[in-house]
Amino acid sequence: MKRSRHKVLILSTSAGTGHLRAAAALEKVCRNSPGIDQVAHVDALAFTNKLFRDFYSKLYIKLVEDAPTLLGWWYQRSDEPWKTDRMRFLLDRLNTGPLIRLLSDLQPDITICTHFMPAEIISHLITRKQIRAKLSIVVTDFDFHAMWLSRAFHRYFVALDETKAYLSTLGLPAGRITVSGIPVDPAFGKNTNKVALRKQLKLRADTPVILVSAGALGVNPAEQVVRSLRSLSHRAQVVVICGKNPEAKGRVEAELRQGQAGKAEFRVLGYVEDMPAWMGAADLLVSKPGGMTSAEAMASGLPMAIYDPIPGQEERNSDQLLEKGVAIKCNEITILGYKVGRLLSEPERLRAMQFAARKMGRPNAAETVVRTLLSDPEHEAIHVDEEKQEAMAESVRKR
Repeated sequence: MKRSRHKVLILSTSAGTGHLRAAAALEKVCRNSPGIDQVAHVDALAFTNKLFRDFYSKLYIKLVEDAPTLLGWWYQRSDEPWKTDRMRFLLDRLNTGPLIRLLSDLQPDITICTHFMPAEIISHLITRKQIRAKLSIVVTDFDFHAMWLSRAFHRYFVALDETKAYLSTLGLPAGRITVSGIPVDPAFGKNTNKVALRKQLKLRADTPVILVSAGALGVNPAEQVVRSLRSLSHRAQVVVICGKNPEAKGRVEAELRQGQAGKAEFRVLGYVEDMPAWMGAADLLVSKPGGMTSAEAMASGLPMAIYDPIPGQEERNSDQLLEKGVAIKCNEITILGYKVGRLLSEPERLRAMQFAARKMGRPNAAETVVRTLLSDPEHEAIHVDEEKQEAMAESVRKR
């Protein structure tokens, strides 16, 4: 007899913050869903040894800061179905024994993965019939990289129709792919009253608001962005959010002490809990195009000024945002102030971008994921055997 209530396990990794934020949004929705008995959210890296943890988290941030070109090269080279699969599988199996034991002990009905590493392990357990859980994989970028492919799964959740079309051409059944958007906290896009939000945040209602994000970890070059925005010839309120990095905040404040040449007024903040309110109050977001940050902005109807995307996934996110007309891109940070000023001087263009952002945004993505999983019939996992893997690789292989 089909169970009417479920035990849900959400797995993310702390390699960056996007996977964790998507998982947190899903957890919030699950806790408010009457069809769920129990929900747990775990960081899969917490169940690995320190060497493996550092490899997945600290190395990535180090490459972003010091060797982005190398990171982009690896991203492109590995983006072929199953090309790096055996090495990845061996690495994951050797270092994640405690996570496997946790899954075997909990025996959840539904697992939701916002990172490919735990998805691979659950896929292995399903294939060996050690757990009977449904495996749902939530892709946290607009584009799809081959590392997200799984030997066994029940459902994929992706950001765009284009991504679903790509997976279908690889041979995955379209009926098991849901275009949900990237899950964001339900608070994003909920309050659309800019006047009320600006009053709440002590911002003037009659002056454009530019939000500058240094990322949750504060690793983006916010001081360089501020240096360029200081030349703005258009009146604006610039709010710089530096994340959990007091050094980044100090560098921005030091830059502002150099004087102010333009018409912009600046406010510098560290990490903020009420980012939905700040995005709701703003007219433009200046940021790198990370998957989660971009999804949160779109859910808020907030267009973007993109700079210096990380080679690989951020470049592909950037392509999607530019194609949808929700962003401008600045190839040189030094002229960011000029490009933003030009946009502010064309209010009709800015309003069109805001409309396009609302159209692209999916503020209910997390609800779509949970609702779909709870209404899914009890079906068997899709298994991608070696013959299917080879066919997928052949269909996209570079000649």
